[in-house]
Amino acid sequence: MDIDQLVAFGVLAGSLGLFAWGRFRHDIVAILALLAVALTGLVTPAQALEGFGHPAVITVAAVLMISRALKNSGVVDALTRQLGPLTRSPASHISTLSGTVGLASAFMNNVGALAIMLPVAVSSAAERQRSASILLMPLAFASILGGMVTLIGTPPNIIIASYREDVSGTGFGFFDFAAVGAPVALLGIAFVALIGWRLIPRERQGQKAEDDLFQIEEYVTEVRVKPGSALAEKTLQEAEAMMGNDVVVTGLIRGRGKLQSPRPDIELREKDLLVVRADPADLKPVMDRTGLELVTVKSGKLDLLKPESLELIEAVVTPSSPLEGRQALYLRRRTGFAMRLIALARSGRAIKRRIRETPFRAGDVLLLQGEKGSSDLISDLGLLPLPQRSLNLAITPRMTLALAIFAVAITASALGFVSIALAFIAAVAVYALLDILPVRDIYRGVDWPIIVLLGGMIPVGQALESSGATALIADQMLALSLGAPPFVLLTAILVVTMFVSDLINNAATAVVMAPISVEIAERLGASADPFLMAVAVGASCAFLTPIGHQSNTLVMGPGGYEFGDYWKMGLPLEILIVVVSVPLIMWAWPLVPTIS
Repeated sequence: MDIDQLVAFGVLAGSLGLFAWGRFRHDIVAILALLAVALTGLVTPAQALEGFGHPAVITVAAVLMISRALKNSGVVDALTRQLGPLTRSPASHISTLSGTVGLASAFMNNVGALAIMLPVAVSSAAERQRSASILLMPLAFASILGGMVTLIGTPPNIIIASYREDVSGTGFGFFDFAAVGAPVALLGIAFVALIGWRLIPRERQGQKAEDDLFQIEEYVTEVRVKPGSALAEKTLQEAEAMMGNDVVVTGLIRGRGKLQSPRPDIELREKDLLVVRADPADLKPVMDRTGLELVTVKSGKLDLLKPESLELIEAVVTPSSPLEGRQALYLRRRTGFAMRLIALARSGRAIKRRIRETPFRAGDVLLLQGEKGSSDLISDLGLLPLPQRSLNLAITPRMTLALAIFAVAITASALGFVSIALAFIAAVAVYALLDILPVRDIYRGVDWPIIVLLGGMIPVGQALESSGATALIADQMLALSLGAPPFVLLTAILVVTMFVSDLINNAATAVVMAPISVEIAERLGASADPFLMAVAVGASCAFLTPIGHQSNTLVMGPGGYEFGDYWKMGLPLEILIVVVSVPLIMWAWPLVPTIS
């Protein structure tokens, strides 16, 4: 092993470790990896920047813009018109919602499809008196499965198609992934709808949707003991008895002191701040009855119900939100002090800091108060609003036009008239000219951390190849296989890719695993196509953790899930996918012919 290979393996190991640790956002990790391979001379300065102009990166950005246009036109909303009669039983409810989001995910960004359908799932759960938790994880998994069907359904497919074009001169076509992706998606959605949802821990299903709309842990918020409060000069134990079981005191702040764990015998004073865990609906009457007042980030007073011009909004912090890693004061400044954080909920973790000192994380559910009609601010913050909403159910000329433009772009690329990247850029331009995608919205739908991730990791993948690191990995895998038939190595590539994708971003997984898979195929004298397809399937199968895919992160808070809940449904699903997809890959993409 020479020095270049050692450096390449060091960069790869360090990147995977940082991705799995989660301390730094994935785009920052990608930039650090890019700088490492550039400064050590594994890639030239020009090559280090080529990733940001790579067709795969351009295509992913264009797909996200098109997803925004389809959302604006009401295309996905129209798919939900007939949901009501099809949600009578839990299995039919999950099948209907999962099938809808799976179909939408095949033709638009899967996270975007989930974001549109998530409020529909929550409101329909309330109508059917069911826990939203039995719907949301299947919905997230279905969005991932649906993305496997087409070229644009998920970034790994775009990366794999682009890599195949780099090594052979021709990429995969728009529907080339469907031979394997469509059966896997159908079987996977059937599994989560009929069996998988029953594996979600029962404690996540304890309360019905009418009692806890989003099935999250109670909100953590801060209240002040007002002068003349009935709780003043009462011990905490007496105060908790007066407040009732719906409000739990988790901390006390006195004067300018630090947050402290409350003792049952401590006597409350006027102006004490109490950190409480409660549902907003339960907290309001307790505040009125005992003389407490709500405290915001600026320590001002705010009544939940008085101002008629204000409204409460519950929203999820998405993985691409600029709020991620920031605190409440940043939210206030970002919105021009138009929105206030009232409370936040975080599933699976105890919040040990004051609310204003707690950095936001993807999946957090925020309770915000602002002026009515603040939807633009919510969108700018990268938040997904959760209140029940009305749907545009009529097929309009605008919707038909949006679909027609999309169909023309796909047809033009499928027939070879233009590349997929150029076809989609043209579609975005037409959407903007027709105001289907307003100029102000063009870049809102782009998940910029993903774009930076891809732009940074593509040169890292090139460094692994040019240094011979991928060849060395391929040699080791072949040596360990002890002369096993090619389908064993194909299965190994699929399983390893699945495992890596559960720990790091699926796009980064595809970038790392694609050259390794081609190297193994070349060593075997087999076609690289089935091995690349195995990477595409494996990179999309992040079902064991909430961090492997954005869809899983997005439902963690609203579903009330803990980190360890995902593998209980995800592990049997991944085993099922391995058993089914390997024969399908070998049938659709034979191992013997060489890549053409």
